[in-house]
Amino acid sequence: MGKKVLVIDLDPQGNASTGLGIPLEDRISNSYDLLLGERPAVETIQKTEFTNLFIVPSTVDLSSADIEMVSNEKRVFLLHDALKDLLVSEFNFEYVLIDCPPSLNLLTINALVAAQSVLVPLQSEFFALEGLSQLMLTVREVRQTANKDLRIEGVVLTMYDQRNNLSIQVEKDARENLGQLVFKTLIPRNVRLSEAPSFAMPINAYDPTSKGSIAYKKLALEILDKHERGN
Repeated sequence: MGKKVLVIDLDPQGNASTGLGIPLEDRISNSYDLLLGERPAVETIQKTEFTNLFIVPSTVDLSSADIEMVSNEKRVFLLHDALKDLLVSEFNFEYVLIDCPPSLNLLTINALVAAQSVLVPLQSEFFALEGLSQLMLTVREVRQTANKDLRIEGVVLTMYDQRNNLSIQVEKDARENLGQLVFKTLIPRNVRLSEAPSFAMPINAYDPTSKGSIAYKKLALEILDKHERGN
């Protein structure tokens, strides 16, 4: 959409880094260095092959970051403080997306403290709703203690199958309980979405005409429209 975007891969699995074509040997400066203050933010940023898209890649070193942060009094503010450099850098990013691990650990809390808002992907499965409840409680706690401006950007239903009654029921429950927080766009189950990461490409480069790619473009437009309206 022409916006300048930085992805910060804060997941030790490094899926975002792999999916954007950053090989392990090129992750010498990474989000571990950023988080623990071993390098300034601007030195951890790498270009991707895609216009306007940059990344701070991840390595498995992040899996030990929790232990190393525990004794630090400012442990939940480490990412927040590390990103201050970006505000005065020449990069001028319009969006910074922090990809979190799939668990509520210190890495995720650091992301919530550093972020302005939380974009929640919700799989169209029963147990996902239980996880969402816990996340909402965590967001509320972070808002009360460390980041009063944190808000829910929205909830996006993923892996949606309109032929599946469970998907339909999860969508119904989500919209009844969360109302306008749930994006109109639904991300479908789509083979091309599953294939794209194995080719180290985002879906809009791998197969821009696939149902998955079209859905994510609609989601991006919905988010941009929301911001332009000041919501």
